[in-house]
Amino acid sequence: MGILEKISEIEKEIARTQKNKATEYHLGLLKAKLAKYRSQLLEPAKKSEKGEGFDVLKSGDARVALIGFPSVGKSTLLSTLTATQSEAASYEFTTLTCIPGVIEYKGANIQLLDLPGIIEGAAQGKGRGRQVISVARTADLVLMMLDATKQDVQRQLLEKELESVGIRLNKKKPNIYFKVKKGGGLAFNSTCPLTKVDEKLVQMILHEYKIFNAEVLFREDYSADELIDVINANRVYLPCLYVYNKIDQISIEEVDRIARQPNSVVVSCNMKLNLDFLLEILWEYLSLIRVYTKKPGQPPDFDDGLILRKGVTVEHVCHAIHRTLAQQFKYALVWGTSTKYSPQRVGLQHVMHDEDVVQIMKK
Repeated sequence: MGILEKISEIEKEIARTQKNKATEYHLGLLKAKLAKYRSQLLEPAKKSEKGEGFDVLKSGDARVALIGFPSVGKSTLLSTLTATQSEAASYEFTTLTCIPGVIEYKGANIQLLDLPGIIEGAAQGKGRGRQVISVARTADLVLMMLDATKQDVQRQLLEKELESVGIRLNKKKPNIYFKVKKGGGLAFNSTCPLTKVDEKLVQMILHEYKIFNAEVLFREDYSADELIDVINANRVYLPCLYVYNKIDQISIEEVDRIARQPNSVVVSCNMKLNLDFLLEILWEYLSLIRVYTKKPGQPPDFDDGLILRKGVTVEHVCHAIHRTLAQQFKYALVWGTSTKYSPQRVGLQHVMHDEDVVQIMKK
């Protein structure tokens, strides 16, 4: 049996098995086997096999992967938001390779990748799905484009495809400490009562991976699936924004219902509706901030701000300006919402906010 057949057999077995106390060990083992085979499927082909890849050089301040079924309006969105022209037509699979574009917004360059349409079975390699998904893993954010006229079906299928290749959308990494040891068997602990797994199940899952000596500490109540994610250690946790296109073809009540769903934005690319709001939300989800610099005795430089991530400190700002600046740092003066008064004298560990102005003083 090939890997695909094995995966298919296990999926059928999981679907057949009733979920109850008696079958939880059996299901846990099946899930571990399934995750193992899927990981093998995703391992890159041998170096000697030359194929056409979608390797696009990462550039700009952030990278956004545009994913969706064929003909939902991805190329139209790319052409509207960026200066790049991606061929758009009313037939499926107009885009066949990855087309990068750059959104210039609030002084930041955000790289937007228009990926070919994903079809069902993409994780198994159908419709160039595997290359599409491997590029999505390198992004900072997934923009899932859906057709507002048939959204629920599309969203579930896409989430399932991404889930099966280890991309977790809008989820946090499980807080489980896991370390393989050389001996001593399994040391299993938890800091809270566990309702979904017990020591026996953890041991069975680890044995499936041929791990017999390990330390496992659950800091929250997690399921077997999340433990398997931690063992595999190749999962990617990405924020995802669901963009519903073609809202001009549905009723206003339906638009209102969709717009109120979490992580969702409604747009119409053809009629250019709500695209400015989409850019605002995109900026928020990417956690980008602008920091302006100021030289002593001169006004701040508002034309050329530094684009950084939320939570950065003055030390990060120093590295962004010049790699040796932090070593010569004496103190900084900061104007903006991160200070109690302006200017405030701060040290390297001061956390910056959006649109703060900083003046670095050297020794």
